Amino acid sequence: MVNSTGSTGNENTTTSPNGDMNPQYVVRCGSMRILGVMRANQSWRYGDQVVVRTARGTEIGTVLCEATAAAIEHLPEPTDGSILRQVSSDDRSKRDQYEAIAREDIDGCQRSANQLGLEMQIVDVERLLGGERIIVYYLAEQRVDFRQLVRELAGHFQTRIEMRQIGVRDEAKLLADYGDCGQPICCATHLSKMPPVSMKMAKVQKATLDPSKISGRCGRLKCCLRYEFDTYEELAAELPPVGSQIMMRDGSASVLGHDILSQQIAIKTEDNRRIMIGNSEVVSITRRGFEEKKRRKKK
Repeated sequence: MVNSTGSTGNENTTTSPNGDMNPQYVVRCGSMRILGVMRANQSWRYGDQVVVRTARGTEIGTVLCEATAAAIEHLPEPTDGSILRQVSSDDRSKRDQYEAIAREDIDGCQRSANQLGLEMQIVDVERLLGGERIIVYYLAEQRVDFRQLVRELAGHFQTRIEMRQIGVRDEAKLLADYGDCGQPICCATHLSKMPPVSMKMAKVQKATLDPSKISGRCGRLKCCLRYEFDTYEELAAELPPVGSQIMMRDGSASVLGHDILSQQIAIKTEDNRRIMIGNSEVVSITRRGFEEKKRRKKK
């Protein structure tokens, strides 16, 4: 058998982490970009479109990489499954058909929810390629008793219905396209788990604190604020805190501010000059700024 890249089943066959001689691959599939470790009977390459069988059913996925031990270690909760075949023209046609009627599915589910008096917003309706189930993604502030809704939808679609409550970040993952940076949003591309993000991360990186400029498409703080935060904290720990008294070779000074990435310190010298110096020019810290703040709080 030859796949879309021209590789054969006898090439690059490796022993999987489970000891099998068949290769395994990390595959991304579904509206929520679920990552799974999929068994295969031939070799595949990055970007190959394949039909996979997972616990959810038969669906289309994209091969990302070989499932090495290092790759699996970075997957938070990988699903299991197997690669069945390369995506065919019929598979693509069915996927396009489902995407074309997605708006009708959402509107129909929302009407049913409204008629039952359920306080929920239908965000997306995902039809699996094999027709084994339909996943309905919804927003709700509280728990919703959707048992009657499931019965009605199952009767209409004639298949299993799975209701999945999501948050606003997941909504952006399903519906948004590009971020302020001009790139596809991170949660729809490479992020497999939403990291916690705090205002402290913006402050440490000296980013603007204007909520409209540091909020993503979901309305929450941008996930990218976390990417370099650990590096900023490590570099900041090398610098004397603001308010500290330091000793240099040519006298003492007080610390006014930092340029963390360049490891520069803004200081006020004994003769009231304000200059920038390198952290390497600090001989010692005679009084740390945060200790002074602690003393003030105790008073």
